[in-house]
Amino acid sequence: MNATTDYLTFEFKKSGQAANSGIPSSAYVHIPFCRRRCYYCDFPVFVVGDRKNGENSGTIVQYVAVLCQEIAETPNLGASLKTVFFGGGTPSLLSVSQLSHILETVDSKFGIAAGAEISIEIDPGTFTLEQLRGYAAAGVNRVSLGVQAFQDELLQACGRSHSVAEIFEAVEIVRSAGIVNFSLDLISGLPHQTLAQWETSLKSAVEISPTHLSSYDLIVEQGTAFGRYFEAGAHPLPADETAAQMYRLARSILTDAGYEHYEISNYAKPGYQCRHNRVYWENRPYYGLGMGAASYVQGRRLTRPRKTQEYYQWVRNLSPVISAATAKLEGETQPDIEPETEQNFQVSENDVLLEMLMLGLRLAAGVSLSALTEKFTQQTVDRIWDCLQPYWRLRWVEIVTDAGAIATLGEGAKLPLSGNLRLSDPEGFLFSNTILADLFSKLGEDN
Repeated sequence: MNATTDYLTFEFKKSGQAANSGIPSSAYVHIPFCRRRCYYCDFPVFVVGDRKNGENSGTIVQYVAVLCQEIAETPNLGASLKTVFFGGGTPSLLSVSQLSHILETVDSKFGIAAGAEISIEIDPGTFTLEQLRGYAAAGVNRVSLGVQAFQDELLQACGRSHSVAEIFEAVEIVRSAGIVNFSLDLISGLPHQTLAQWETSLKSAVEISPTHLSSYDLIVEQGTAFGRYFEAGAHPLPADETAAQMYRLARSILTDAGYEHYEISNYAKPGYQCRHNRVYWENRPYYGLGMGAASYVQGRRLTRPRKTQEYYQWVRNLSPVISAATAKLEGETQPDIEPETEQNFQVSENDVLLEMLMLGLRLAAGVSLSALTEKFTQQTVDRIWDCLQPYWRLRWVEIVTDAGAIATLGEGAKLPLSGNLRLSDPEGFLFSNTILADLFSKLGEDN
């Protein structure tokens, strides 16, 4: 996004710090370890194999110590945390004592509010009932289970380390541990995946009846195994029209089953939207902790180094006292180190508008028009509307009144000062990349 915004200039009503300067009340904690790397994954992860987890991996022991040092050195800006999210990687490779220690360190540093949402990503086949009960006793109350597909051949084709049988075993463990709030992740557009297979996966997920479902379309990233094997849209990946049918089918099956389509890729039963992820989509500030994690604090975005030893050195530099915990352990295979530094930049006024549109239009609720008109000049708002009118005529863009009705505007009418600007579901969501690319391009034409 930064490359796109370099040439864009927008007018603000007020000078001063452009970005959201509120105090973070959410924290993301990155746990980078995996049994193996999935073929579509470009996240900062470290493969430990099938036999390493918890305290029997010196690499994991060392990382937990360094992570806790980073937490201890991070300034507390004054608000207790309302959400904590353990992502990865595969956080369920942590032992109960390791996860408990991290949570205790977070609580000691920032404070965790009563009733906070504490989520953890877990993979089938990587945890036991005793372990999950231990996580719950430590405070975890929401689980995101990485399922991806309900066909063994598709799981193998994308490098997953679990089977379909292990998915059902994992769900039983989650239920036996007493965790009511759990989500399943699915991926459409996998190599050789058919519409019938996708329908089976969706119906299998609905039959399990989690409180939340995430349905992602495969993105072929450079540097991944899929990025080396395939070109986007080329065989054996599903054709664009098939991928669009998969999106429409997900929306139909999941909403018919009582799930609210509250974000472009996310569905929830009433009362079970992911509170942590809404922080990102609403462009609110948050702490990011751990290797490769990104934070948004005091109008600045900071991304930590993505390589293990580079991250360790970065943490050492946070304090004049070099902790013995960050010393290199003997007997552990270390990853290749590439020169790397963290990315740290002030969010510009240009970025504020682009992020507000890009993130807010992912939500079914859309972007608040009152917030848009409060932050930006009428000239900027008019330019946004001029660009969006062709898509509004196609019914890919909608204006929703405060009463919840879809507004009818005459030709030449300006955007209302209240209500919400949103993409229609499913067609507006399907063409969101086209709409946003055109929006960003045309907003920059006169600059």
